[in-house]
Amino acid sequence: MRRQSLVLTGIALASILASSAQAEIAGVQFSADMVSRAPDGREETVKMYVGDGQMRKEMSQQDREVVQIIDQNRGLSWVLFPAQQTYLEQAAPAGAGDSAVPPAAPSAESDPCAGMPGLTCQRVGEETVGGRTAVKWEMVMTHEGQSMQGTLWIDAERAIPLKHQMSNGENMELLMVGTDRIDGRQVEKWEMTTTAPNQQPTRILQWYDPELKLSVREEFPGGGVRELKSIRIGDQPDHLFAVPAGYTRVEMSQSQQPQQ
Repeated sequence: MRRQSLVLTGIALASILASSAQAEIAGVQFSADMVSRAPDGREETVKMYVGDGQMRKEMSQQDREVVQIIDQNRGLSWVLFPAQQTYLEQAAPAGAGDSAVPPAAPSAESDPCAGMPGLTCQRVGEETVGGRTAVKWEMVMTHEGQSMQGTLWIDAERAIPLKHQMSNGENMELLMVGTDRIDGRQVEKWEMTTTAPNQQPTRILQWYDPELKLSVREEFPGGGVRELKSIRIGDQPDHLFAVPAGYTRVEMSQSQQPQQ
């Protein structure tokens, strides 16, 4: 039963917290290098372009070039394989819409459970968390006949989850601990602490860029780091978010699914 509870919590909270990542597409247009460094020193760089409701990532997987494009305006995404001039097409991740109007920036007043089966949220008021005003939501999760309750506080200004408490004893709290400059940009430094029964607390540091509305650096337990470098703000060319002429559509296979 304990294992099932953990799985249920992971599914629900991953969906909620992932919604904040859509700010990458809903915010300012820019390009950047997304650099990930593992604790053993291995490094991977992904080139990222963010347009008007669109995002493109260029990466290398298993020694081949792969391009991933998400178009929230059309509700579609593509995975391109330039060496073969082929591509896959599928529905865009949750949160993308069919409208020609770009999605609105995240809001603390938006139902964080909307569109997620088995998960319902009810707004119950406002409270102060870590000195910041937050909108409080009560959550109920149902999975395979099992239910779990939780409470989620979303920052009223930044629209990011500041805190959650689950009925199985799992908790998370995000506190702003100062300001900093990264890559010449003024950012906010936040510390996320997660706790669970009979486990040591886990802490992650995040540097949030208010203009871009996303974290430009994260430091994980064990020494892993993920950050954006060479950030250049400006309109991105339309051709970056379209399948090039001459490419052939192919069907999805397990081995072709891109790593996230």
